[in-house]
Amino acid sequence: MKAKKIFFLMISILFLGCFSSKSQVGNPEKTKKNQKPNVIFILTDDQGSMDVNSYGAKDLVTPNMNYIIENGVSFTQFYASPVCSPSRAALLTGKTPQRAGLSGNAVPNSKVKKGLPGTEYTMAELFKDAGYATAHIGKWHLGDALEMTPNAQGFDHSFGHMVGCIDNYSHFFYWSGPNRHDLFRNGKEVYYDGQFFPDLMVNEASNFIEDNTKNPFFMYFAVNMPHYPYQGDAKWLDYYNDKGVSYPRNLYAAFISTLDDRIGALLKKLDELGIKDNTIIVFQSDNGHSTEQRAHFGGGNAGPYRGAKSSLFEGGIRVPAAITWPNKIQKGAIRNQFGVNSDWMPTLAELCGIKLDSQDLDGKSLVDIINNEKEKTRHTEGYCWQYQDMWVARKGNWKLLGNPRDTSKKTYKLKEKRFLVNLDDDIGETINLAKKHPNKVIELEQHYRNWLKKNKN
Repeated sequence: MKAKKIFFLMISILFLGCFSSKSQVGNPEKTKKNQKPNVIFILTDDQGSMDVNSYGAKDLVTPNMNYIIENGVSFTQFYASPVCSPSRAALLTGKTPQRAGLSGNAVPNSKVKKGLPGTEYTMAELFKDAGYATAHIGKWHLGDALEMTPNAQGFDHSFGHMVGCIDNYSHFFYWSGPNRHDLFRNGKEVYYDGQFFPDLMVNEASNFIEDNTKNPFFMYFAVNMPHYPYQGDAKWLDYYNDKGVSYPRNLYAAFISTLDDRIGALLKKLDELGIKDNTIIVFQSDNGHSTEQRAHFGGGNAGPYRGAKSSLFEGGIRVPAAITWPNKIQKGAIRNQFGVNSDWMPTLAELCGIKLDSQDLDGKSLVDIINNEKEKTRHTEGYCWQYQDMWVARKGNWKLLGNPRDTSKKTYKLKEKRFLVNLDDDIGETINLAKKHPNKVIELEQHYRNWLKKNKN
């Protein structure tokens, strides 16, 4: 009798254990209750300062980007570097591009390998060390030498192209000959001829998320849109043509809405898996819109700001940026404090409860600012940029540009070697105050010289 009772007790325990396990799998809310938050970083490419409805665009359809911005905290003074590679290097290391070792665009197949040094500690390595699964999906453009590739920089999984841009259907890099196929999964070349690359990205991202619903993950979703070539969906090309949007805005706008649809597909996947509430989403453009020939000399919109991609005027470096985390971050909040993309690494570490030695970083956590609109900017000492022979020193609302170049319509250098503005009074950077305030020029130029000594690479 005693043996029978023990037998039935053991069966009951096994049954309850199986029942409990099944209920956990079927209820994502329970499986993630004590789990660290997932993080998805959506980095768009060459998206203009105003090119989303929530930032002022009246002629675009961007409901999914609006959703991220309006359901979290967005920034009105958020900055990046003026071109792709330095911006990505700063984002992933929490340092200035100069200190991260990549102040200009990475060059493929060059004799001297130029990219993000493998010795740099990246955001992916931060999350991986904290037990997260990590993935890079999309554009890399941080070097194609083995030690510079995503899998060598902390990403467990990588799918995308290694250099600056590809045709979205053939997946060929075409910037300079000979043209070459550029699509890789974990270092191995893969072929999906004729398939739209943004759709491939969404599929790859969805599979990665599905494989990691029980464990926290960090995904760097680096979309090569609206970067040229403009290859929007036919429905959006028809839509904007029917609306009478002129060339080249019609091509750019169609690509923006095509991008928005893919972001929507990603959000839908989080909903389907029941993990959106435990997922932090960051949205940001890497720099201003392009006015290059391959971009039909424009299409993007910087609104009131002067400049575009490859310029240190506001239109080249002031970008749309937002962060959302349901029930944890205030909904629909706007922050006017200064922020820069190197701030995301310490910010996300703090939000996720990950220890990070930030003493060697240039970025500063934005958590207090996210939580309190009255907090002061963390960059009280000012900030500097350098790209090619151009440079900027900013402190408060004073901004000094050295060797300025305006790329709003075409690339040209200004006659003035020093261009001083007060952004409070002149957001369009139209009036040079250098002669009127010579002492401010001296002060800011010295600030830049001091910065340069610490940031040479």
